[in-house]
Amino acid sequence: MKLFHTFTGVVLILLACNTKSEEKKSENWEHFVENTNENGSVKTPKTNTMEQGSIYTFKVKDLSGNEFDFAALKGKKILIVNTASECGLTPQYEQLQAVYEKYKDSNFVIVGFPANNFGAQEPGTNAEIGAFCKKNYGVTFPMMEKISVKGSNMHVLYQFLTQKSKNGLKDSEVEWNFQKYLIDEKGHLAAVMSPRVLPNDTSITNWIEGK
Repeated sequence: MKLFHTFTGVVLILLACNTKSEEKKSENWEHFVENTNENGSVKTPKTNTMEQGSIYTFKVKDLSGNEFDFAALKGKKILIVNTASECGLTPQYEQLQAVYEKYKDSNFVIVGFPANNFGAQEPGTNAEIGAFCKKNYGVTFPMMEKISVKGSNMHVLYQFLTQKSKNGLKDSEVEWNFQKYLIDEKGHLAAVMSPRVLPNDTSITNWIEGK
């Protein structure tokens, strides 16, 4: 009788092990099917791509202290530039105005941000900056109040423009006055242009024209 019980126990253990083995094979097969393409190649794991932030969430003040809402520019290409009145690159105002006049009726706008971060070359008040731009270059594109475009007091808009974690495209640093940031029709950062790239350079005008 004891021998019979021992034999029965061994049989039950073998059956249990066999059942677990079959369950494991089933799990392995399901895992194989789930992670294999139809041709037998291993599926490439999906990775989360960084979502591009939008400039439409920002509101700033213009030279007169009025609110300027970037959401009002939806559907337009935008060139954002940090400006200065006493810089060797200040004559770029002339090209900026010319480009603005040429394309302003083609869903394009330029937005200027005076900044005193480089060589103290923008020392004036907002009123003085506005008068300078109008008198010397006939500027009619939107000009915002003076801000900081780098350092610990960097404006939140420029934090968005210069940090990949916020704009979803790339990290950058404002090198000098008249650096350009190109924003596409959906409010996403599209490109960063060096201060020495002129506003009427083909790399910019081709982008505006969609070439």
